[in-house]
Amino acid sequence: MNKSVLLRAIDTVDTYKRFGKVLQVVGLMIESQGPAAKVGEVCLIHAANKDKQPIRAEVVGFNNEKIILMPYSEVTEIGSGCLVEATGKPLMIKMGRGLIGKVIDPLGNCLDNGNLPKRLVPFVTEQQAPNPMNRAPITTPVHIGIKAIDTMLTVGEGQRVGIFAGSGVGKSTLLGMIARNSNAHINVIALIGERGREVREFVENELGKDGLERTIVVAVTSDQPALMRIKGAYTATAISEYFRDLGFKVNLMMDSVTRVAMAQREVGLAVGEPPTTKGYTPSVFAVLPKLLERTGTSDTGSITAFYTVLVDGDDMNEPIADTVRGILDGHFVLDRKLAEQGQFPAINILKSISRVMNQVVDAKHREAAQEMRALLATYEENNELIKIGAYKRGTDTEIDKAIAFYPKVQAFLKQDMLDFEPFERSIIQMQELVAEVRVH
Repeated sequence: MNKSVLLRAIDTVDTYKRFGKVLQVVGLMIESQGPAAKVGEVCLIHAANKDKQPIRAEVVGFNNEKIILMPYSEVTEIGSGCLVEATGKPLMIKMGRGLIGKVIDPLGNCLDNGNLPKRLVPFVTEQQAPNPMNRAPITTPVHIGIKAIDTMLTVGEGQRVGIFAGSGVGKSTLLGMIARNSNAHINVIALIGERGREVREFVENELGKDGLERTIVVAVTSDQPALMRIKGAYTATAISEYFRDLGFKVNLMMDSVTRVAMAQREVGLAVGEPPTTKGYTPSVFAVLPKLLERTGTSDTGSITAFYTVLVDGDDMNEPIADTVRGILDGHFVLDRKLAEQGQFPAINILKSISRVMNQVVDAKHREAAQEMRALLATYEENNELIKIGAYKRGTDTEIDKAIAFYPKVQAFLKQDMLDFEPFERSIIQMQELVAEVRVH
């Protein structure tokens, strides 16, 4: 290496360590006097017991000249007067192809009792969204392997989709199917705020051995501090960006963005933000677009993102659902009534939309999907009359067709969770069904 380069590097190195001390701990918040640090910087809090490892915490705000920190772990060993050391760096994790097949936490540590492989490189978890003029147009369909999505709600490479549902309607199972069946090179799955029991069950049952071979799982359970749940989302997105920049087609699946918003609400309330709609603080509605806009296409690769959104009481207009729906490029609504009838995936086609479908499918595919949608809409509009027997056959030919073919359409959209349907075969089956409807 050039001697002048080394000398310049030596000149720019800061050889000082900056310390402060803990003043008080209130709930999630640690307040300290110093050190000189900026928002987003990681600090090390040295415990009173010198045998313990320092606790990592992040600067989230300031109160007069005091620093407000949020820890990445429990603070049982922290007391008044403990030293706070500034690192001068934001959160970084080690990144590389060796992570594929691993289950890690938001700080990049292995959760599957293994060690991180060598030759990983440090990568900052908070990145900027790509320049909008550098985003390639979405023109290529993603083969999901699920008939209801591939035919009626076709997803494009680099699209961002929300999966909206209440609890227990099949979100995790649907994500597992997408991870196993899609034609993406790499899957990145973020399990945010999950029950501890469900993490291993998801990896072994929903994902399976074959799915894990091309997947990186970032897991943070509900008992972890709020900041860790937020960082889980940032870490998973950063991993996706790293592989996108290498030219890979990446699937990012986050379950769920609602829990990220709840964690951000906890942080916002702790630092003194005023609560607004349903107690959510203004920072929640600032963080969501910053996080969601990081995915999509770039000039090197693509991230096709699926974000699950928990809707309280199946209310699709609650604040987080409404905000996320306005940011994303489409949404799939999982209907509890369909799930109760044994329909899987329980996607309500009429309430769901893919905003890029018309750009990625041909005219024949588009026409067939529109006719199927029209058939479902006609049946749903007259559902009550049909069920109580008030409609007489022969009154309207369109309603007659809807009654005759509704069971066939529902059977077509139904799929076992272990089944894989090739994209082209699904399209042919839909077109054959539509052709049968036309001649009826």
